[in-house]
Amino acid sequence: MSLTSTNKGWQVTMAGLGINLALGVLYAWSIFKGAIKASIEQGGPDAFQWSLSSINDPYALCCLVFAFAMIVAGKCQDKLGPARTALIGGLFVGSGFTLMSFSNSYAAWVIGFGVLAGTGFGFGYAAATPPALKWFSSTKTGVIAGTVVAGFGLAPVYIAPLSSFLLGTYGIQKSMLFLGIGFTVAVCGLSFLLINPPQGYVPAEPAKKDDGKPAAKAVYNANVSEMMRSPKFYLLWMNFFIGSGAGLMVIGSVAGLAKKSMGPMAFVAVAIMAIGNASGRVVAGILSDKIGRKATLTIMLGFQAVMMFAAIPVVGSGSAGLLVVLATFIGFNYGSNLCLFPSFAKDYWGFKNYGLNYGVLFTAWGVGGFVMGRVSEMLNAVPGGLNKSFILAGVLCATGTILTIFLREKKKVEVSAPVIMGEPVAVKEDY
Repeated sequence: MSLTSTNKGWQVTMAGLGINLALGVLYAWSIFKGAIKASIEQGGPDAFQWSLSSINDPYALCCLVFAFAMIVAGKCQDKLGPARTALIGGLFVGSGFTLMSFSNSYAAWVIGFGVLAGTGFGFGYAAATPPALKWFSSTKTGVIAGTVVAGFGLAPVYIAPLSSFLLGTYGIQKSMLFLGIGFTVAVCGLSFLLINPPQGYVPAEPAKKDDGKPAAKAVYNANVSEMMRSPKFYLLWMNFFIGSGAGLMVIGSVAGLAKKSMGPMAFVAVAIMAIGNASGRVVAGILSDKIGRKATLTIMLGFQAVMMFAAIPVVGSGSAGLLVVLATFIGFNYGSNLCLFPSFAKDYWGFKNYGLNYGVLFTAWGVGGFVMGRVSEMLNAVPGGLNKSFILAGVLCATGTILTIFLREKKKVEVSAPVIMGEPVAVKEDY
């Protein structure tokens, strides 16, 4: 790979990281939720007139819309390119936050955050990772995917204290306007740096010792219908549902849990958990490149199950320190999902239809967040419900750990890939 190509690859990777740093405002919802709840409880002519049971609805709908927007955005990314797709995403996010800045009605926030911002998150997120992966060797798939998506997880480190400052200084609606303007400028500006490699570009693979074994076969570029006929798709979808649902259940509520023991400093727990979230994406990417995706997923889901059961005594203790440590590890394990599953999609089904294929797989993230968020809210409304939420999440993560047994790693094949016009020809595999 030439120096120019290498520099372009890292340019695209850093642009994707920056876009995700802006879009990661999703994970600061617990800060917004706390401000809305306080407004409802204080009352007054300008207060939010919502029922307390509906506070999490914009977040839950946002997760669902985000996931299904990824399907359309993935197709858009494959056909129109990443720059235009990310630009559309930035405009959607900006319009959603602008709408919220003009109204405190339930409908405005459900549409603004749940539908418009959720759509924008999907378009921006779908455009960030694919172009970065195309510039690098397959041996770096995990670490590059992890680096790009780390921005989304790391975002609350600055968004949580920034949002807390803005909310305390300017109130909820002006804060939404300021955040909307900032995120629109950042995402739309960085979108122009998302560039696919030129046609025919093949990243240089690291030199390997000649051991006399034949070269590996080229990856088969499956379309979405072929992907959905593969048993692996449904195993991955279910594990993504479990891993993301369990993590989002905690992420959406961590500020509320922390406020009981940390008061106005609850945003610190959100920020520290974000560091764990981002770290999980990078560490899982590096680890999966070394020991394989399946082994890494098994470790992460098993660890998440342990953390969910450990959450019961930790939350009951009221210890701020233990809660922060717990949230950090849960965020770490959750973050690993957002690196591993795009890497699985690329490994199994290739690059040609990657945007659409991963968009369909990503619906598991949205459905998991929506279902687990709603179930958690219902359980929390009854005595002992919080513990039941953690028990349910722990059982699901343990089940997911068992399901990984049925995921086969890609086989070493015994024939070389045929080459035509200097490029390997894809040969269909049962992936």
